[in-house]
Amino acid sequence: MANPRRNSYSTNQSVDGSFQSQTQSLSSLSSLKHLLKKPHALPFLLLLLLLLTWVSLRLQYSSRFRHQQLGQDGHGDDDSKANLVRFKSGLPSAIVKDKRGWLLDPVSLALQFGVREFTKIWMPYSVPFTPSKCDLWSNCGAVSCSQVHIGEIRRGDIRGNHRHYSCNETFVIWGAKTKFRLENNQMDGRGYAEVTIGEDEVVVAASPSGTAHALVNVDALRNTYFVGCQDGMVKSNSSNTDFNVWKNL
Repeated sequence: MANPRRNSYSTNQSVDGSFQSQTQSLSSLSSLKHLLKKPHALPFLLLLLLLLTWVSLRLQYSSRFRHQQLGQDGHGDDDSKANLVRFKSGLPSAIVKDKRGWLLDPVSLALQFGVREFTKIWMPYSVPFTPSKCDLWSNCGAVSCSQVHIGEIRRGDIRGNHRHYSCNETFVIWGAKTKFRLENNQMDGRGYAEVTIGEDEVVVAASPSGTAHALVNVDALRNTYFVGCQDGMVKSNSSNTDFNVWKNL
């Protein structure tokens, strides 16, 4: 049979311990309040505020830089369908190393950020084509720069709107608000993916062989600039290129 006195003693001891713990907590809180009211506590408070501000800014910077480095800023899914990655032209950005501005290698950057393995796009067998490292089941940009062209697109004008069968192509696009369209048969109802590039952005985009692409300047003030890098030779009016693919541009 349990001893009532022992049980009562244990209960009282537990209550006393809980009371002492609460008393100590209240005492510590009271001491802290008293300390903070003293003049010499001001530097401590300022230091704590600066520390919290620094931590908050670092977290914001890391999050923003990660999005810019991945080319995402809310465009991730659309960008992947259009087979491109975008970067800010100013700091912080993965393509800006110092105050002189951005600098990049389009082929290596496209490979680094995965601009070559998105959607699978069908190419007709009836068209002569010699596969390179990219075949019918891999969506790639240029694997080298056998042919390079640099140009501008003035306000309201279009470049591209064609489909090359003899090469893969990687673009660098910047300077103005620009619409980039890439053929993508997985886009139901349209058959293409389309995104808008901001005037403060630099985009690396890939157009696999047999895939139509177009660049349209939709900026009210600025000209678009671009570099096109092809891993095969393309001749004007070649039978290996389809022209004026889209009529709604």
